Amino acid sequence: MEHPDSILIVDFGSQVTQLIARRVREAGVYSEIAPFQSAADAYERMRPAGVILSGGPASVVDEGSPRIPDAILESGKPIMGICYGQQALTQQLGGAVERGMSGEFGSAFVDVADGCQLFDGVWGEGERHRVWMSHGDHVAALAPGFRSVAASAGAPYAVIADDERRMYAMQFHPEVVHTPDGAKLIANFARHVCGLTGDWTMAEFRAAKIQEIREQVGSGRVICGLSGGVDSAVAAVLIHEAIGEQLTCVFVDHGLMRAGEAEQVVSLFRNHYNIPLVHVDAETLFLSGLAGVSDPELKRKFIGKTFIDVFEAEARKIGGAEFLAQGTLYPDVIESVSFTGGPSVTIKSHHNVGGLPERMDMKLVEPLRELFKDEVRVLGRELGLPQAFVGRHPFPGPGLAIRIPGEVTKERCDILRRADAIYLEEIRLAGLYDAIWQAFAVLLPVRTVGVMGDARTYDHVLALRAVTSTDGMTAEAFDFPGDFLPRVSTRIVNEVRGVNRVVYDYTSKPPGTIEWE
Repeated sequence: MEHPDSILIVDFGSQVTQLIARRVREAGVYSEIAPFQSAADAYERMRPAGVILSGGPASVVDEGSPRIPDAILESGKPIMGICYGQQALTQQLGGAVERGMSGEFGSAFVDVADGCQLFDGVWGEGERHRVWMSHGDHVAALAPGFRSVAASAGAPYAVIADDERRMYAMQFHPEVVHTPDGAKLIANFARHVCGLTGDWTMAEFRAAKIQEIREQVGSGRVICGLSGGVDSAVAAVLIHEAIGEQLTCVFVDHGLMRAGEAEQVVSLFRNHYNIPLVHVDAETLFLSGLAGVSDPELKRKFIGKTFIDVFEAEARKIGGAEFLAQGTLYPDVIESVSFTGGPSVTIKSHHNVGGLPERMDMKLVEPLRELFKDEVRVLGRELGLPQAFVGRHPFPGPGLAIRIPGEVTKERCDILRRADAIYLEEIRLAGLYDAIWQAFAVLLPVRTVGVMGDARTYDHVLALRAVTSTDGMTAEAFDFPGDFLPRVSTRIVNEVRGVNRVVYDYTSKPPGTIEWE
């Protein structure tokens, strides 16, 4: 679709390109990311108001390194280059870039030498500001028409400007939180330089997406696999608003949900929204297949395959559907292709993306594929989903199976469910739920000696995990008030038969992951 009131972000492989898109959207402007190889096509399709060039790991002085499409350079539209984007812009417009003998990494300070439209209302001449650098190469000579407006100790051309052509570029990364004024600079580019009003809202997205779904589906039928999570639920409600009874949802209950979640899903969709729903109780099937399996990747693959088998069987029973709805999010879309055009490194497989459309020969309906997780929650509220549902912490598709290292059994699931419910209840009672990105319990494959009453026990160890994050890409352990963890530990040991010891996981991401498997 054309998006003339938007910003196109050309991805050269930076690990933080997603953050650029988020900062633009936070400024009330729609944005999309395209790998540099397909950026010309994306530009032709979108006809955006401006373009941002991301950083990247390559060196512009190397033969065959990524380049900015000529169509973008010749468009006359505003351009902002970041790190590698600055270097590519400089070199392709006639300047020079040198390979660095040493780099500039981490926190640095830039001195503002002159004003420019990018700085309006944010940085003034003669001021010094903290930024975040991560570069080896640097601009050695400016392209014609550019001037230096800010410098750092390691980058004499830390920010360059060509006001006439509305081109700006910087060596540092404004998209990261370590550059305090970075979001303001990006907002200035989107709104002042590109002239956009910053009025992109979720209500506007909802209306446009409903129309798009109707045009795509027509009079066809759609089936949607509900996982019990926020993404598939929001996708289903949005599609139902667009096409009504043409949608049928299938909820494959694998018996690996948190306490009360299956009942909540069924009640919400059948009773509240009156959406046609097929509820498949497949707990025995999944748990019997997981018997004796302890490798986390094998567990994920079994759950994914079995989910597809069950879903496919139910779809055949329903019959006549030519569209498959999925709650695919923008990070899934971005991460499916790296800037070199190949697949990104697989950290862990996901059971709810890939495989299903090919096997079932169906067309995909993915109404959330342009949204980030927090934006999906905003859309859910816009659609009237209850806060207790849209505000829930993320929950993995394979469910409790990856929170039980080792073999998964009905007994272990029930122990974990009870302990996890107590943990989350105490978090809510303490008013901490919304301050935490994700909190959950993990049942460890370890037994320890304990004493309860006058008797010796030999029972499970339970680990508690709680993290803060903005996007799940990095995370820090949540620092509970002093009396919280002892209180939770006491409740779990007293109320959950089979647990006699509780520990807390303080590991950040990286080096750890948020989930244990």
